[in-house]
Amino acid sequence: MKFIDVSTWDRAMHCEVFRNSTQPQYCVTFELDVTNFLQKIKKKNISFTFSFVYAVTKCANEIEAFRCRFVEGKPAIFETINTSFTYLNKDTELFKVVNVPMQEKMEDYVVLAKETEENQTAYFTAPMANDIYQFSPFPWVSYTHISHTDSGKKENATPLFDWGKFYEKDQRILMPFSVQVHHSFVDGVHIGKLAQKLQDYLDDYELALE
Repeated sequence: MKFIDVSTWDRAMHCEVFRNSTQPQYCVTFELDVTNFLQKIKKKNISFTFSFVYAVTKCANEIEAFRCRFVEGKPAIFETINTSFTYLNKDTELFKVVNVPMQEKMEDYVVLAKETEENQTAYFTAPMANDIYQFSPFPWVSYTHISHTDSGKKENATPLFDWGKFYEKDQRILMPFSVQVHHSFVDGVHIGKLAQKLQDYLDDYELALE
């Protein structure tokens, strides 16, 4: 992590304008085509949740704006962001928050995420770190909009990603996907870049098939 030199940062004014807003976080929902990605994941019997968390994190980490946070009240940028996702206990219908460090390869991340989830018994293990992306799947409804609880912390710049239930349209499998970000760091153009990177990754993803 390194602090950003605001004296030379071309976004310094924009950052200050938005950090003083009443509600500096905003959320955007759009469709993703998961047809190819889902087919390949299913053939390998790999968890969609874990593999998709990896895919989003990989793509988001390639965009500097998504790695920016406030640290001790100052704008900062992290080299790598890790993952934190909710995972439902079907027996109790309560979720736990599972933290997993990002891995270089998807296969390694999926294995680690599965082991971590299975071994964690507590619903909450620690306060949220700053160097994470939060993931909260919502697979019961193909929603068109989603909102989140507001902690009241105006400098909470951790991006939050959600996705909904798959649905078929024109012989393709689509899925709603939501991105909540802090406007001090992330504009619409950056969400557009993430949307394109992620869709390209999902389209082109090739898993060695047996």
